[in-house]
Amino acid sequence: MSMECIVHFTVGHKEGPKKLRGLIFVDKGKSPTGQQLLDMFHEMEYQVVPDPHDELLFRPENSAETYTYIRVNELDLGQERYTEDRNLKSLLNELLPKQRTGL
Repeated sequence: MSMECIVHFTVGHKEGPKKLRGLIFVDKGKSPTGQQLLDMFHEMEYQVVPDPHDELLFRPENSAETYTYIRVNELDLGQERYTEDRNLKSLLNELLPKQRTGL
C-alpha cells in the first residue's frame, strides 16, 4: 500500500526565496529515498544535484539557471512529519559520494 509524502522545499531565486511543495508516493511506513527526491525535482524541471557539503541542499546542474539552490525543509507523511535534520540527513545521505577514510 502506498501513501503520499508531501515534500516542502524552498527555491532560492535572485528576487527572493520561494516556498514550494512536491509529491512523492512511498510505501506505507517508509520515507522517500534520495533518488525519489531527485526524480521529483527533475519532473518539476529542476535539474539539480546534491550539494556535497549539505545533505538538505541541492544545486542546479546548469549555472545559467535563474535559481541558486533548493533546500528541503520538511517531509509530511500525513500524521508523521519529519522536520529535524537528522531524519532528512539519513534520507539524503545516499546521494552524496561516500567519504573514504585515509589508509
